[in-house]
Amino acid sequence: MLTLAFDTATSAATAALVRDGDVLGEAVSRAVRVLEDADRLLRESGADRAELTGIVVGTGPGSFTGLRLGLAAARGLALALELRVAGVSTLDALAAGAPGAVPVVDAGRREVFTLIDGEPAAVAPRDVVGALCVGDGAVRYRSVLEERGSEVPPDDDERHLPRARFHAALALAFGPPDEVVPLYLRIPDAEQKR
Repeated sequence: MLTLAFDTATSAATAALVRDGDVLGEAVSRAVRVLEDADRLLRESGADRAELTGIVVGTGPGSFTGLRLGLAAARGLALALELRVAGVSTLDALAAGAPGAVPVVDAGRREVFTLIDGEPAAVAPRDVVGALCVGDGAVRYRSVLEERGSEVPPDDDERHLPRARFHAALALAFGPPDEVVPLYLRIPDAEQKR
């Protein structure tokens, strides 16, 4: 099984090409480059698009624009290549990359997305509880989290990235592209201002 996985929910987009659990290649870039990264990963691995058996996409929570871009790219590729798609939470992928850590994604508006009692939530950084916190929200709110007793790895630590290889590993059910939906925990900024 050859799977293309990517996540565009955070400030860094990640992509991975995975064959039967083995990572053939990975990329980290900006969300707008995710299709270019996917094409490069296929070329560098020597794999052909026709070999792809599924696409895994990060469903957030995260940046509204980033999520929309990632889902549109996944749906477009899946429809063009006649593939099935699986969605995986960005928070779950972050947690898989740092077992025992609390995933913290920058939500803007002085909030973060995290897991509270295993459920995704948008909260103030001071409300995050965990011995170890990872993600771009943990980096942004390092001082608040550390004041409350949490440890945050250095800014360039790999555990802050929702690596697409973890999305591929966590994907359980593949289905039609339109059945994968984003995990929005708030209404978009534009709607809130209205």
